[in-house]
Amino acid sequence: MIKDNDEFEFPKELDNLIGKEYLFVTNLPTELPSQVQSSPISSKRTTNFCWCASKDAKGKVNELNHNTKLMKGTIISLLKTCNSMRHLKQIQTQIFHAGLQQDTYTLNKLMSFSVNSPLSQFHYALTIFHHIHHPSLFIYNLMIKAFVKKGSFVKALSLFDRLKREDGVWPDNYTYPYVFKAIGLMRDVNEGEKVHGFVVKTGFDFDAYVCNSLIDMYAELGKVDSFHQVFEEMPERDEVSWNVMISGYVRCRRFEEAVGVFRRMQKESDVKPNEATVVSSLSACTVLKDLEVGKEIHGYVASELDLTIRMGNSLLDMYCKCGCLSVAREILDEMPVKNVMCWTSMVTGYVNCGELDEARDLFERSPSRDIVLWTAMINGYVQFNRFDEAITLFQEMQIRGVKPDNFIVVTLLTGCAQLGALEQGKWIHDYIDKNRITVDAVVGTALIEMYAKCGCIEKSLEIFYGLKEKDITSWTSIIFGLAMNGRASKALELFEAMETIGARPDDGIFIAILSACSHGGLVDEGRKLFHSMTKIYNIEPNLKHYGCFIDLLGRAGLLHEAEELVRKIPYQSNEIIVPLYEALLSACRIYGNIDMGERLATILAKVKSSDSSLHTLLSSIYASADRWEDASKMRSKMKYLGIKKSPGFSAIEVDGNREHLALFTLVSDYLNGVSGGLASNTHSYPSVPNIFGPSIGQPPVIGNKVPAHQPTTNEVYLV
Repeated sequence: MIKDNDEFEFPKELDNLIGKEYLFVTNLPTELPSQVQSSPISSKRTTNFCWCASKDAKGKVNELNHNTKLMKGTIISLLKTCNSMRHLKQIQTQIFHAGLQQDTYTLNKLMSFSVNSPLSQFHYALTIFHHIHHPSLFIYNLMIKAFVKKGSFVKALSLFDRLKREDGVWPDNYTYPYVFKAIGLMRDVNEGEKVHGFVVKTGFDFDAYVCNSLIDMYAELGKVDSFHQVFEEMPERDEVSWNVMISGYVRCRRFEEAVGVFRRMQKESDVKPNEATVVSSLSACTVLKDLEVGKEIHGYVASELDLTIRMGNSLLDMYCKCGCLSVAREILDEMPVKNVMCWTSMVTGYVNCGELDEARDLFERSPSRDIVLWTAMINGYVQFNRFDEAITLFQEMQIRGVKPDNFIVVTLLTGCAQLGALEQGKWIHDYIDKNRITVDAVVGTALIEMYAKCGCIEKSLEIFYGLKEKDITSWTSIIFGLAMNGRASKALELFEAMETIGARPDDGIFIAILSACSHGGLVDEGRKLFHSMTKIYNIEPNLKHYGCFIDLLGRAGLLHEAEELVRKIPYQSNEIIVPLYEALLSACRIYGNIDMGERLATILAKVKSSDSSLHTLLSSIYASADRWEDASKMRSKMKYLGIKKSPGFSAIEVDGNREHLALFTLVSDYLNGVSGGLASNTHSYPSVPNIFGPSIGQPPVIGNKVPAHQPTTNEVYLV
């Protein structure tokens, strides 16, 4: 790719030429400016030689040049048979020798070949362009298009600016689409609006080709109102107009509007939807999970179009994400040609619905598997805690010679973190080191999270400090890790370090640091951070922020302050209030505040009358206050209403093997002296008091730090 500060030197191959038959010497400009400017394009000049060294080509040139003038038709014939850069240079030499170096027709053909031919080099074409005194509009369009394709957007706009000042040459409807393409990719709204004004001034705002590219530019810039206005003002709309509107809304994530344009196209236009229309519209239906419109599009495809791979894959993706796997499977089976994307969509659909065996069967049937398909299957196993199968498949992937990418490594590390599988996590970390996989911010963050969730916070810190580049997610993960491992002070230290280097915290990192303050009992620090969100960083607290702060106040025994905070939340919806009152209800249990507990339980019962956690919490509040009769009544009410409390589970790793145990099973095994299961190995159970912690009273507030709450046994029912 040619960058905006590149210099273009004329080829220096004279030392290797046979015969040293130089035909002429000329000064040729070699560089375009790197910015759009109002002054004429400046250029750097260097002396270059053109030559004719090939005997075969020389023979043709001598034969054709016996009258000292090369005919234009012969030039075109030579260009058609040109098969190397050397031949091209020989032809260009003879053009100059014959005096056709400023002939418009000849230069158009020469420049077209120099820019578009795979044999040519762009810097050579640019050098020829510099030597043309008055380039034609065709050549301007050719060069602007070439600059855009090579990513040199500033140079493309610079050339467009020069074209506007050129006497006798004006931009046409082939010029603007590539200019708009460059502006869109540069994300320069001001330049886009300026060129739009020039389009109106020159009368091209009635040209469908120009308007379509203008809509596309505004869509790329995210200016929904602007591209909507352009579309509405178009006198005529072709199929591209409708398609670019639908895809524009999709790119701007305005999916309902995209579906609306599709329906409007069917009602108002004589233009029939084509493959591009179907693919864009289905992508909107997929996000919206609008099965009704999706089926309409499917029916149209079946009756009006031949099913292509692109449309088939879009239909597969839509039906899979809408949960209609049977229909998706029928489409897959009916498709005459399937690519790996089709198989991947279907496998992903089964994975998302938890049908891993069906997904694996389809995975095995796929004739070809790319890294995306392997990742989809491995991610499915990780997602549904079948981690051993994920590791086995990962090893099979390596045996088959498929090189894993960073995403698949992150997927496996995420699974280790979720399951607390430290040994497997270490194995993956070792694999990363041995295979020299780059530990970028994404992989580093996954390693930090894995070690932190497995209790190895020092290893997390080591990886964090070793990252060359840290993004906001890296900071968030390490602060969360420190919070869950009881290192609140260190979490605050890193948060302050992040602010010092100028990194701006987002809403996610505030959840992490407030969680750290909550776990560490840092009331004053937490209160200060919570209020700084809106006052300093203009971040509106959401449910998770309020939840962390309520939890902090609740752990500190500041129940009335917490209740007052909930009442002052501006958006009093059940989605916000209910979880916060539940958190506060838990604090009432800890501190034995029966009055507030009963009041909150009454409020919550109106919304969640059949929720087992609500009744269990209130029962525990009564039990902690030795009101056993009320606790028993609450349990009887739960039994009468058929409300059952789901048992809690814990995942433990012993000698590399992971087990999931319900807490009541663990206690029952201990009490009954069961010798089977885990009790049969050498690892003995701790005593029951150590499982549940000692019975304690209300923890005192010491300064701004509150001792972490320890659970009590006086509300626990063992039988």
